[in-house]
Amino acid sequence: MASLQASSLILSSSKKIGAAIPVPKLPRVPMSVPKMPTRTVVEELNIRAGFTKTVPIDVESHNSTSIANTQLYALLEAVADSVEMHNNIGKQRDNWNTLLLNSINMITLTAATLTGVAAIGGAGMPAAATGLLLIMNKIQPSQLAEEQRNATRLFKKLQSQIETILTLGTSTQDDVKIVMEKVLALDKAFPLPLLGAMLEKFPSKFEPAVWWPSEQSQNKTKAQEGKFHKMAKNGWSEELEVEMRDIIEVVKRKDIKDYARLGNLALKINRILAISGPLLTGIAAIGSTFVGNGSWAAIIAVAAGALGSAVNAFEHGGQVGMVFEMYRNNAGFFRLLEESIEGTLEEKDLEKRENGELFEMKVALKFGRSLSQLKELARKSAYSRREGTSIDEFVSKLF
Repeated sequence: MASLQASSLILSSSKKIGAAIPVPKLPRVPMSVPKMPTRTVVEELNIRAGFTKTVPIDVESHNSTSIANTQLYALLEAVADSVEMHNNIGKQRDNWNTLLLNSINMITLTAATLTGVAAIGGAGMPAAATGLLLIMNKIQPSQLAEEQRNATRLFKKLQSQIETILTLGTSTQDDVKIVMEKVLALDKAFPLPLLGAMLEKFPSKFEPAVWWPSEQSQNKTKAQEGKFHKMAKNGWSEELEVEMRDIIEVVKRKDIKDYARLGNLALKINRILAISGPLLTGIAAIGSTFVGNGSWAAIIAVAAGALGSAVNAFEHGGQVGMVFEMYRNNAGFFRLLEESIEGTLEEKDLEKRENGELFEMKVALKFGRSLSQLKELARKSAYSRREGTSIDEFVSKLF
């Protein structure tokens, strides 16, 4: 009871003291909490590692490069498949040439032998040989095989170029567009099917092969009048431009012109042989039907059959069609170099060109020459043009 009274007295006294002492109210001071600067994870790690200056990442550019890389990988896979396909079909058509050549010659010579020795009228065998020979001369298997060999080589080259772009890691949508156009141009230049898409084997005029996009310098500006100042920029100078133009003149006057002459000659020979072979086997077939009427029929049939076999062996065994295709592709190689050099010189912004010294070295290597030999040839070309004489040297030392 006493303890309860004591505690009540303490509580009442404390209330009286609290009420007696006034507590002043402090004024409200506006306070703001400083915001911490927001950083990305990469920036935070760079600062902790001691790198105070960081390079911002261009997310849009990074995404664009990733998309271009994905597209290039898809194109690379398609090109690798084309390499394998053209390689296999080239081997197949080379086998066609060997098998058809042996079969036709065996049929023709067997029929001629039976006609001459046994004096048996066997018109069916030479007629069959004539039909096979007409088909063989129409498709020219040796030329078909050479087309596929060239396609395989050029697709492998394009494959290597794509791999180089991907390795450098600086691919853009322009690279994707250029590669796509090159793939389509190669598909058009070297078609796989025979029916409807086969290249004309006996054109009216010799033309170099074209396996690159029709517009070699798509993003190039048009050539303007005037010359550059004599100052080196990006490896280019007025002297180097003059050198390249002199080289192109030699390519036009000598290399391309010579391969056009050889290509026309091979085309004429192949056309004559393609007509002569079936004509001779046809004469042998007709002559074999009159064997019983006299010795002259047998002689004509045997002679025509033997000559037909010889002509067929020379045309397809000697692969005249392949030689024509080789000349066509060699002329196309020089035409491509001509357009490449002219397209580069038409670009007036020197910074957009390939480095001049590197470009000169590539041109020299493509022609199988050293830089000093290329410069010497350019001087000869300039001198012959001033004097009005013809130069007696070809640009290429490779073929």
